[in-house]
Amino acid sequence: MGDLFSNLGLGFSVAITLQNILSAFIGCLVGTLIGVLPGVGPIATIAMLLPITFSLEPTGALIMLAGIYYGAQYGGSTTAILVNIPGEATSVVTALDGHQMARQGRAGVALGVAAIGSFFAGTVATLVIAALGKPLTGLALLFGPTEYFSLMVMGLVFAVVLARGSILKAVAMIVLGVLLSTVGLDLETGEERMTFGLAFLSDGIDFAVLAMGIFGIAEIMRNLDHTEHRDVVRQAIGSLLPTKDDFRQAYKPAIRGTFIGAMLGILPGNGAVLGPFASYTLEKKLAKDPRRFGRGAIEGVAGPESANNAGAQTSFIPLLTLGIPPNAVMALMVGAMTIHGIIPGPQVMTKNPDLFWGMIASMWIGNLMLLIINLPLVGVWVRLLKVPYRLLFPAILMFCCIGIYSINSLPTDVMFIALFGFVGYMLIKFGFEPAPMLLGFVLGKLLEENLRRALILSRGSLETFIERPVSAGLLAVAAILLVIALLPAIRKGRDEVFTE
Repeated sequence: MGDLFSNLGLGFSVAITLQNILSAFIGCLVGTLIGVLPGVGPIATIAMLLPITFSLEPTGALIMLAGIYYGAQYGGSTTAILVNIPGEATSVVTALDGHQMARQGRAGVALGVAAIGSFFAGTVATLVIAALGKPLTGLALLFGPTEYFSLMVMGLVFAVVLARGSILKAVAMIVLGVLLSTVGLDLETGEERMTFGLAFLSDGIDFAVLAMGIFGIAEIMRNLDHTEHRDVVRQAIGSLLPTKDDFRQAYKPAIRGTFIGAMLGILPGNGAVLGPFASYTLEKKLAKDPRRFGRGAIEGVAGPESANNAGAQTSFIPLLTLGIPPNAVMALMVGAMTIHGIIPGPQVMTKNPDLFWGMIASMWIGNLMLLIINLPLVGVWVRLLKVPYRLLFPAILMFCCIGIYSINSLPTDVMFIALFGFVGYMLIKFGFEPAPMLLGFVLGKLLEENLRRALILSRGSLETFIERPVSAGLLAVAAILLVIALLPAIRKGRDEVFTE
């Protein structure tokens, strides 16, 4: 316990510097803005802002990117409540009761409960990360190349199981991502692989180029497909402070939602997305009158919003302790860490304690900032919601092109984001989810590296993956998960859940 407080003390001493506080504030403000504006998610934003972080210190850069991620969770709830358009995938559930409350003239209460629930969840999740960080890192230090390879295979299987749509399509996306990561020079021999004789491909495909194309440009093209109908609430927002009766109804769902979200957020493969849905289902089952749900029940806002924010923060646990990104946003964070010369994994805590604990402490500071940013500025966000998307997208497109050119000053990079943007758009059109591809791309190099090391140590014997108990256990979990997901009854249930 003493260690925990001394580590958090170190974290706060790092986080409370002018530069890091400014980084957290910019991240939270941009994240909220992105969450509020439907059509631009945190994945696309972080992909677009990667070039800006190159000039920052690694700690400040990661604090800012993390702020964008959990800031978008907050902002997404504002759009869901006021416009009935979830600014973020995880805000879908909030829209069900939040928008009904707004139509009844209780938008202020819904926004207040969402913000307070999110702040409470963020505080608890920060403590969970701090408490679990050291034991998990201690466990991770027992890992060798064999165990790391098996752990990454398990992470990719989780990504398949929790991806939307067809399992076969998710597997295809991961394989494509792993193949794209092998473009360039061979790790051992220095021979060119899959470069087709093109000199600019000899260094491989740049992570920022792939991310910005697949998520930034493709997202713009996808949004231009839809005609927008924004049902902005016309009623007065009213008081933002919930009454005693509102608190009494909301505090238990917020506590339950926090713990559900925190647990699911740790799961590799985008478990954090499931938190709000699980919380809403639980609250509906526990309610004396389930018919209230969908008609403005405050529990339907407090529980999912708390689960949403807790999951967003605990998803940093597998990233910071094991180096495994559990979702596409965390894959972008791995890319940012690698660009700054930090190898994600158990060594982060021992080699970069300032970065590790500074980032954890900054999450609590960020949550406090979000409470201050969100509630007083509701009027500003409502005005922003009225800006048509056709005016936003040219600015976003120009920003993408300038940002990507500023990294390497290569015109081919700008052409590449256009190509990947078109590919990403076509993938979405044909029902493929691009997020598993990004995970495959990020883990591909590490997967290959650890496979080669394991085989060198075992003199080419594949049995090493079964002989080592931790590795065998991880591969067994991966195989069981895949088999269960492929069972007809489970697959049907899974498809129904994602359709809902």
